[in-house]
Amino acid sequence: MVGCFRMSAPCWLICSAAVSAPLWRRLLAPGSANRRNMSSKRQMDHLQRTASNYRQNALYPAQVCGIINDSETVKRLRLAVHPDFSFKAGQWVDFFIPGLETVGGFSMCSNPGLLQREGIVELAVKYTTHPPAHWVHTVCAVGSRVAMRVGGDFYFDPQPSDPSVDLLLVAGGVGINPLYSILLHTSDLLRLNQSSGGRDYSIGSAHLCYSAKNTQELLFKTSIIEKCGQFPDKFSCNFHVTQQRAEVEPHLTPFVKSGRITEEELQANVDPQRTLCYLCGPPPMIEAVSQTLMHLGLPKDRIVFEKWW
Repeated sequence: MVGCFRMSAPCWLICSAAVSAPLWRRLLAPGSANRRNMSSKRQMDHLQRTASNYRQNALYPAQVCGIINDSETVKRLRLAVHPDFSFKAGQWVDFFIPGLETVGGFSMCSNPGLLQREGIVELAVKYTTHPPAHWVHTVCAVGSRVAMRVGGDFYFDPQPSDPSVDLLLVAGGVGINPLYSILLHTSDLLRLNQSSGGRDYSIGSAHLCYSAKNTQELLFKTSIIEKCGQFPDKFSCNFHVTQQRAEVEPHLTPFVKSGRITEEELQANVDPQRTLCYLCGPPPMIEAVSQTLMHLGLPKDRIVFEKWW
């Protein structure tokens, strides 16, 4: 990992201290979220775009306890959260920053298992001039305090009684974040099955198609390859690069393809009876891939997508 900074105190201690701080009295005061919702369209673009999506009622305090430079343009925040915080793999948070009117919207790239084990949530944020992302890249530091509220109808939360499905995960750019969360969650469920002799969850396969400009912008690539190695009969992946100039590193070569995700690759991983597809990326990509999948016979109700702007 490059540029990883950690607090010396345990993260749960940091979070517990943050709960009683004056900041949280202001952020969690009755009606505080409503007052923010009444602000201008220019400032509340994320809240307006997701107004029809499910949201939890609670707004929880969080404190940054680690920062990782995942690429030249993406920082990953490790956040210690309140003990009552919970989410499903694939969901996002409303991200409230003290002193900043604009509310951010970031998908969690970590999985519920990490939250249960360590009390930590991770967000990978790409640099833009949008105020919340700009704050993450220029102001945010270990110890910074924020507040978060979980939302989103885009998630994978299978129950033990659910029939097995094969996952097709299609990501563009930082659209990998919720899909990586889903992949990690699926990995946790497979481990749980191994320890119980397969009596808990019926888990099928998962194939990831991930497109980015170049291999430097492929987030979590090493971890994704490791997961494929741990579960070779369950996980597979292809990385697509559209503007690669440098030579591809040898350990990535078997997984990297030049150019965009093709219809042939999608077709090879679509079974209309078993496949459940999750898409996340720029709207034009989502629309094109969705149309291709339906042309291949995948029912519309088995295509779940989230567009980020």
